[in-house]
Formats: sequence, structure tokens, C-alpha cells
Amino acid sequence: MATPPLIYVLNGPNLNLLGLREPEIYGSDTLDDIAERLEERAGALGVRLEIRQSNHEGHLVDWLHEARLQGAKAVIINAAAFTHTSVALHDAVKAIGLPVIEVHLSNPQAREPFRHHSYIASVARGTIAGLGALGYELALDAAARL
Repeated sequence: MATPPLIYVLNGPNLNLLGLREPEIYGSDTLDDIAERLEERAGALGVRLEIRQSNHEGHLVDWLHEARLQGAKAVIINAAAFTHTSVALHDAVKAIGLPVIEVHLSNPQAREPFRHHSYIASVARGTIAGLGALGYELALDAAARL
């Protein structure tokens, strides 16, 4: 029997504080709540997930490289604040040659001006923003179909 396709779900800085940090912006779901729903949905879609979170930019870069080496089908990334600052993540997304879907719980365009630019968007397959935790599930549906 063939191994189900692998999708990486990478989460950036401060997302370990979901459910506690500014719930009026980011919602009350914790990252564990989101991961649990994603795992359930992955089973229905017939894919495997590798879900990770780090507050360190280099970890995210390394995991993007790893996704390619592990033969991942796609990557879902919520780079959080690194979205707006990291040329390194831009370059890593561009270099790995995999479909990458950028996710944001809030709508960066409706927030402070410094959040309006994403270094990842120009090299991502697509972006889902402003739909809270549902955005991850929509990204997983899309990634499984790519």
C-alpha cells in the first residue's frame, strides 16, 4: 500500500500563545486545537501531516528545506510576524519548488500598515487570511488537491 502524501504545516513566532494572546484578533483556539482539527481532516483527505511551531526564523527555513527533502506534497505556513520581515523565508519558499499556502488568522490588510506587505505572498501558491482557524482547514483542503 502506498504511503499517503505528506503536507507540512509550519507556524511562526508567538503562535504557541494562541488562545491567550489577543483573542479578539486571533481567536480563542489554541494551536493544539487547530492541529487536532487538521489531523482529523487529514485523515478524511488521505494525507499525513507534519505540524510544527517555532519562534525562530532559522527553524522555519530548515523545515521548509526538510519538506522538500522528505518529498512533501505541499506546505502550509503561517509565518506570523516573519511574514512582514523575512527575506530568508521568501527565498526558502521560492527555492524548495513546492506549492506553499500562506495562512493568516487575521486579515493583515485590515491591520497596521507594516503588516500590509508579505515577503511570502509573491512566492506562495496562494494566501488565506482573515478567516481565523478555519483558514488552516481551507488551506489543507487546497493543499491536498494540488
